[in-house]
Amino acid sequence: MKILNRVQEFFEENIAPPHKIISAKKQGEEWRVLVEVIEEKDYMKKYARDEMVGLYEVFLDNSQEVTGFSRLSLRYRSDLEEQAE
Repeated sequence: MKILNRVQEFFEENIAPPHKIISAKKQGEEWRVLVEVIEEKDYMKKYARDEMVGLYEVFLDNSQEVTGFSRLSLRYRSDLEEQAE
């Protein structure tokens, strides 16, 4: 749970509050977490557009410090979610 809390804090401070934390896996010495974030919420509401959801990949070390992150995809919230294989 500490990993999920740390990811939540990181996103609230630096990007946007997470919409959903999808997964968390330990890979070797680091953690890989997938997070969905609502992008540009106020802008999209202003222009009556569907919200955009960004899927982010986040890496944390054993000290629970974020060592890197990147946005993997961006989609409209109303689009079907990508299905895992």
